[in-house]
Amino acid sequence: MSAVQQASADPASEFQFARMQVSDLDELLVIENAAYSHPWTRGNFLDSLYNGYETWVLRDGFGKLAGYFLLMLAVDEAHLLNITVRRDLYGNGVGRLQLDKAVEICRDNGMTSILLEVRPSNPRAVAVYARYGFVQIGRRKGYYPAANGAREDAIVMRFML
Repeated sequence: MSAVQQASADPASEFQFARMQVSDLDELLVIENAAYSHPWTRGNFLDSLYNGYETWVLRDGFGKLAGYFLLMLAVDEAHLLNITVRRDLYGNGVGRLQLDKAVEICRDNGMTSILLEVRPSNPRAVAVYARYGFVQIGRRKGYYPAANGAREDAIVMRFML
C-alpha cells in the first residue's frame, strides 16, 4: 500500500502542505543532502524564500518532513526549481502528491505550463515526470555540476496546463 493510500486509512499518516519557512531548512537540508550528489545550499533555499517563490513543504501526520518543492512563477510559465521526496518514501506517490499541488498552484496563478530540468543520470525522476505528463522539449548542455569538475546535461521537460 502506498503512503498516499495509507493516508486515508491511518490518520497519523495524513500529509499536510504548508508554506516553507526558514525554520524548516535544517530538516529540509538533511533530505536534500541525502538525495543529491550536488545538493542545493541553505543559501539557495533562502534566496527562493526571500524572492517570494512558491516554496512548500509536505509533512506527514507526525509532523515529519516528507518532501518539498519550489516554483518560480514568471508571466504565464512556471519553473519547477526543486522537488524532493524523503528517500524512505520513494515509490509511494509522495512525488505525485507534490506535483498535484504544484499544478494546482500554477493553475490558480494563471500559468499555462511548467518547465523543469532533470539530470539524465536520475532516471527515476525522468520516469516520474514522464508518467505525470511532462514531455522532453530540449537539452541544456553542461547544465549541472558533476563529479571531478565535469558537467552533466539537463533534460528540459514541459507540462502543459
